Amino acid sequence: MSGILFFDGDCGMCTRAKNLLLRMNRTGAVRTEPMQRPGTAERVGAPAETFMDSIWWLDDDGTVYSAAHAANAAVAAAVGTQIPLALYRLPGVHQVQELAYRWVAGHRQYFPGTTPHCTSAPGDCAR
Repeated sequence: MSGILFFDGDCGMCTRAKNLLLRMNRTGAVRTEPMQRPGTAERVGAPAETFMDSIWWLDDDGTVYSAAHAANAAVAAAVGTQIPLALYRLPGVHQVQELAYRWVAGHRQYFPGTTPHCTSAPGDCAR
């Protein structure tokens, strides 16, 4: 499994999480791109009005996941095991993870972060 994780490049917490994922990327199977690149919503087939509400994973086979499912897919690809996705698929686990993801995403401005990607690499985030 390999693919691209699309993250909010204007969010310091999201940038910090992306950097952590890349440090975990022992397989080299994970690439990241800021969601602010033109045409990204169309690439994943997401509605423009809700695209920025969560992260997105575009698997190399064309499969698309969002929110907690995308995070699990990215971690699975980074560490080279399907365990995160297997756990996510257990009854009740994905519902809890999605609720937690939505809460964190809705409060991300209160979490510690780093310099947002689009601030440190503005040419990578052309709008």
